[in-house]
Amino acid sequence: MRLDFTQGENALARALAARRSPYIDLTLSNPTAAGFPVPSIPLPHARSYEPHPRGVPAALEAVAAYHGIQPERVVLTASTSEAYSWLFKLLCDAGDEVLVPEPSYPLFGYLTALECVRAVPYALRWDGEWHLEASALRFSGRTRAVLVVSPGNPTGAYLKEDERAALASACRAHGCALISDEVFADFPAFEDRRRARSAALYDDVPAFSLSGLSKVAGLPQLKLGWIAAGGPGAGEAVRRLELIADTYLSVSAPVQLAAPGLLAARGPFQRAVQSRLAANRAAFAAARGPGAAWDLMRSEGGWSQVLSVPRSRSEEEWALALLEAGVLVHPGYFFDFPAGAHLVVSLLPEPVQFARAAAILARVLCA
Repeated sequence: MRLDFTQGENALARALAARRSPYIDLTLSNPTAAGFPVPSIPLPHARSYEPHPRGVPAALEAVAAYHGIQPERVVLTASTSEAYSWLFKLLCDAGDEVLVPEPSYPLFGYLTALECVRAVPYALRWDGEWHLEASALRFSGRTRAVLVVSPGNPTGAYLKEDERAALASACRAHGCALISDEVFADFPAFEDRRRARSAALYDDVPAFSLSGLSKVAGLPQLKLGWIAAGGPGAGEAVRRLELIADTYLSVSAPVQLAAPGLLAARGPFQRAVQSRLAANRAAFAAARGPGAAWDLMRSEGGWSQVLSVPRSRSEEEWALALLEAGVLVHPGYFFDFPAGAHLVVSLLPEPVQFARAAAILARVLCA
């Protein structure tokens, strides 16, 4: 079978199911549940069905303007996960490999397995900030693509220009494409001139940038993502993706018609998120006293914060102790962190609640 459907609940899931008293959820990743402004743009009624495999022209133009490319290089999807699926269909045969970062999204294993593709992990290096070292990647004769997430989830690390150039060189040498997940790209914690641009803007390697309304406009319920293609062979790649898209026709007409207005109206949502992220980062920093045994790992952007915690307990034991105290967090192993000494929290919760949770977290981790 492609997937193991027999997986049971872990100890944290069982403790959460058994809990009866309220708790503060620092795993919240759904912007619609975090009190942010939502664009008041109604979805148009599609009176007739006129499918465009890549997407309706107005939506393609809006996404292309967002990326700074031509509409001919854009393909709409129902989600970023679907975009991955289509790219694996485009680039891979059954049994081929793609290189995926660790730590990162826990869903890569599922997305690759469902396409009969093998996910081969590569480690990100930490020395006060996260690094991607192209020279350490393990290519084989069946490697078809390298996946990057910029900024990383949950690391918050953006791909840097020198890293991207080295990665492009390695991909060219091994005949591979670069797939860049950029869903959190609009949420930097600070400016950094080293930061690479969107992968679709370079012409030195076949590349695909992925994003969507879920994070860009805080509208995961509308189910609109996209692929922006760049580099050598982009036109042919889009032509082949159009065939895949035409086979499924999964993107609804109303959300495509609304896409230009929704993208144009993203500003208030993004500003509100940036303000929330800054406030919660400051609350976390204030909660950590001098000489604390735990620390905040430097984040460059995104919606998450990684904590390094004492090894006196396992990640799961720390998470269980925090839940008992009234705060839900992710243990690092959910994201394939090495060494068992990390917790991951969301920075999206309302600031007053977040500050309370940060104080509880500081007390428990210092106990």
